[in-house]
Amino acid sequence: MNDLPETSGAPLVNIVLVRPEIPQNTGSIARLAAATRTRLHLVGPLGYSLDDRYLKRAGLDYWPLVDLRTYPGWDAFVAEHGEARCCFYSVHARRSYLEADYRRGDFIVFGSETRGLGREFLAAHADAAYRIPIFEPGVRSLNLANAVSIVVYEALRQMGALR
Repeated sequence: MNDLPETSGAPLVNIVLVRPEIPQNTGSIARLAAATRTRLHLVGPLGYSLDDRYLKRAGLDYWPLVDLRTYPGWDAFVAEHGEARCCFYSVHARRSYLEADYRRGDFIVFGSETRGLGREFLAAHADAAYRIPIFEPGVRSLNLANAVSIVVYEALRQMGALR
């Protein structure tokens, strides 16, 4: 059963991965993007080739269903989507992702697995930065694919897309 409403080609949410490094994570996120009809934006430089077998294996046969856009770097992404509403995610942000007011067409932005978005970048976007709470101090961060899944489904829930 498909719980998502028809979106007439426009995604409810846009997933943005900045400098992703692990192909299996991107493959899993691509599968999520296909399942939720969200658009996946990959901002380079990427830590792998889009032809990587691990990337393809993680996404399995869903790749034809992924609405994928790629950019050589952040400047190219901003040149195309500079006016877009973005929410940024990091373990260093102060506010919970549950405090975000998600809207149709939002861009949810995540950094690389090992470096995140960077403190300087977050400082420049502090008013739109969020975190997913982690209760165990010994755990640095969540897996990128898990974090993206949590935020995508919360955004869809807030928009009334899950019934």
